[in-house]
Amino acid sequence: MSDNAGFPLATTSWDAAEYAAIDRVVRSGMFSMGAEVAKFEKDFARAMGAKHAIMVNSGSSANLIMVAALRYHKMRNLPAGAEVIVPAVSWSTTYYPLHQYGLRMKFVDIDPATMNFDLDALAQAIGPETRAIMAVNLLGNPNDFDRITAIIGDRDILLFEDNCESLGATFHGRQAGTFGIAGSYSSFFSHHIATMEGGLVVTDDEELYHIMLSLRSHGWTRHLPKFNRVTGEKSDDPFEESFKFVLPGYNLRPLEMSGAIGQEQIAKLPMIVSERRKNAESFRALMQGYPQIRIQQETGESSWFGFAMVVQPDADFSRADLIAAFGRHGIECRPVVAGNFAKNEVVTRHMDHVIHGELRNADEVDANGLFIGNHHYPLDDKWPLLRAALDEVAG
Repeated sequence: MSDNAGFPLATTSWDAAEYAAIDRVVRSGMFSMGAEVAKFEKDFARAMGAKHAIMVNSGSSANLIMVAALRYHKMRNLPAGAEVIVPAVSWSTTYYPLHQYGLRMKFVDIDPATMNFDLDALAQAIGPETRAIMAVNLLGNPNDFDRITAIIGDRDILLFEDNCESLGATFHGRQAGTFGIAGSYSSFFSHHIATMEGGLVVTDDEELYHIMLSLRSHGWTRHLPKFNRVTGEKSDDPFEESFKFVLPGYNLRPLEMSGAIGQEQIAKLPMIVSERRKNAESFRALMQGYPQIRIQQETGESSWFGFAMVVQPDADFSRADLIAAFGRHGIECRPVVAGNFAKNEVVTRHMDHVIHGELRNADEVDANGLFIGNHHYPLDDKWPLLRAALDEVAG
């Protein structure tokens, strides 16, 4: 399916299957989290090659519950004040949960080619206070986890992933989001799969999974298995366990409708990633004719959330010129995620943080970068629009 109105940032990948799933839930009369969500979680965990998946109401909530659960883990926890290394370019809710749990962020520059961690800077940034690294796989592109694993070595440093933009990406055949103790995903409309609103966390750590089951629903015990790693053993009396609270939790539960839609969407993921990767080949070939613009370099096998572009310093046009040309040709674009997030007032005024070295590459992306959409169908009728816009400013 192609959108004939210009070159949109995002389009739906739903068909009759998703609408039938919605109808199934409506007819059931059961709308809050239940069997449909549980089935999707099993399907998602299987697709990612993980032992456990937990669905929540957004990718932002996925990051929140992942960080929260690490506070309460008995062996691998992150106490308040612990240092967590983060890349300087990502979305706001990569960082907010870290702040909300009293963690100190160390911002590290990105690699200008991959737009993920500058791995040399990451290696230099690790110090005696470093307790964790939050890897962000940006715009579909996985990090080089071989190098990150080697950098960590035998040090007691946790690795976890914000993989909200990179569902379906792989590194050496392994799904992004599964290289650390946990990884987050988003199923918001503009992402690889869409459940209206939604997010997930995967982990192989049973204790972390049980903690998240409790945190997702008010911090109570009701959704824990009888034998669990939070309370040990639950009572057999459902009345006693109905309102028993053991952790300071939230209500992050998704709807049954989102779980039902997710089952249909995750079945389409191989097709969605395959088509996006085919489009990326065409995009890369087209962009060879425009050396004034740098594009994202793939690590492993990207799932190509979108197509990033950075106007080079020696170009005879600006990003503003490029945005204006895109607008004239109906090409939607956005900044590269949130640009250099460390420069935002919310960080400088409210967050415990330190900046490692200089963030030159993050600043360059912030000033001169943007991205356009990618889709689950061929973009043969969109490339002429992109070429025409590029020719206006760079031809």
